[in-house]
Amino acid sequence: MRALIQRVSQASVTVDGQVVSAIGRGFLVLLGVTHSDGPEEAAYLARKIAGLRLFEDEAGKMNLGLLDVGGAVLAVSQFTLYADARKGRRPSFTRAARPEEAEPLYQAFCARLAEEGIPVQQGVFQATMQVALVNDGPVTLWLDTEELMPRAG
Repeated sequence: MRALIQRVSQASVTVDGQVVSAIGRGFLVLLGVTHSDGPEEAAYLARKIAGLRLFEDEAGKMNLGLLDVGGAVLAVSQFTLYADARKGRRPSFTRAARPEEAEPLYQAFCARLAEEGIPVQQGVFQATMQVALVNDGPVTLWLDTEELMPRAG
């Protein structure tokens, strides 16, 4: 599972000309799911993001998390995070999980974030969305469970 996290002062998702979700201060999380992902990856990534300290304290250090600042998450499913552009000019998306595999894990990720006490807004799965954001900092992180999670073996 991959997440591109952007610290924002505001973000929103519009579908068919209607704003369907919006947050103020928090994280815009673009989430990609691959075939080997399961509930463990969704829970791990949600816990990791819920605990990230990306907001400045009074000394200007990144020591505060979402709960400390009353922040929220806008989670948007994005299969293109698993694009492979090594050959040719048109990316392949074969590493992205099929929608019927990815949607339950996207929903599990959002539910786990909410269990951590984080207010969560969502994009619309498989919709064409316009995502607007004001990147604060800018602060942008890339997390990949294949690199982060301890593996048995």
